[in-house]
Amino acid sequence: MMSIATNQLINEYYNRYRENELVFTKDIMRTLRIDPRQIYVKCAGSQWPCIINSTSFQQAKIIVGTAGGAFTTITKKDAPPVSLRYGFTEPDGSPLVFFVTCRVTDVTPYMNSHDLAVITLSFTQRPPDDLIYKLGTLLAADDNFTHRKEDRIVINADTKRALGIDKKETIIYIQNIPRRCILWNLSFSGVKVVLMGIPKFLQNKDCVTRFMFSDPDQVVDVKGTIVTSEPVENRQDLAAVGIKFDENQVPLSYKIRINEYLSTTRKKMLDVAAANTIKKVDPIEATRKVRKDPDAEQTDEESKPAEKQQAAQSADTAEAAAASNATAENAQPQTAGNTAETAATAENAASESNASPVQTEQPAQNS
Repeated sequence: MMSIATNQLINEYYNRYRENELVFTKDIMRTLRIDPRQIYVKCAGSQWPCIINSTSFQQAKIIVGTAGGAFTTITKKDAPPVSLRYGFTEPDGSPLVFFVTCRVTDVTPYMNSHDLAVITLSFTQRPPDDLIYKLGTLLAADDNFTHRKEDRIVINADTKRALGIDKKETIIYIQNIPRRCILWNLSFSGVKVVLMGIPKFLQNKDCVTRFMFSDPDQVVDVKGTIVTSEPVENRQDLAAVGIKFDENQVPLSYKIRINEYLSTTRKKMLDVAAANTIKKVDPIEATRKVRKDPDAEQTDEESKPAEKQQAAQSADTAEAAAASNATAENAQPQTAGNTAETAATAENAASESNASPVQTEQPAQNS
């Protein structure tokens, strides 16, 4: 099962190299560990062996004989869908095979031959992740070989382990004569080694540097030329030589090793930077959470009396309000009673006032 990081890498490969076509040379087939005996084209219930000339993430070009059943079946008009079978051998020796559904989009003679034809098969859907990962690894290595060729890797205990180099000691062939040397640093484009010899006699000599890798075990020879040669300080019998590789003859297996190391290192740096960005928080809050800040505790303790005082004041205010309401309720009936008594007194006074003139007029009439 592929990890999330691998799935992200596969999507990146697919989006970046979707249009790139990879010609299946002997070096590429050897690096991909392609099993030619497991390559087939299938159509209408039958399958035939074929040769994959090139492939991308969108199509493949295969070579078939024009006299065989494959050519007759898949090139006829309204032919049914075609499936192309890829076959690989995993590092542990187990086979890896899968089919990709295609349709025929072009048929041309192979190098003007009447016996062989190149048939272009366009994929009807995105190919399997295994194919994207395997082809993407090669394409990324070749891409970085162009853009990061001068990135130097100093050989030490950590880089040896990451690159799969067991030891710094190796062999360099100078004009076909093997000589022991020590790896100092390396890159896509060259290597620096230390060996016994007189510097001026090593300058501009053709050479082959041998690299012995592990996991999986590989012996990789890279052709180059000694472009710099100088004596080692305080050691006149030793020379430090800089070797420039022949760019057209750098094996893919070497490119992949260097690219994997540089990509892994870059990914670790990005992960660390992302982790540091996520961890950025308010310094005061971080201080209070990570370690108990005495000032923060004191501030909390100082705030407690103020909170208590405020609560007491709120309670007093509530009691005063309740008392005020009670007084208002008691006063209201007394006011109403006084009003009634005042009204009765006024009526009596009015009655007495009305009766008084009558009593005054009667004596006048009697008189």
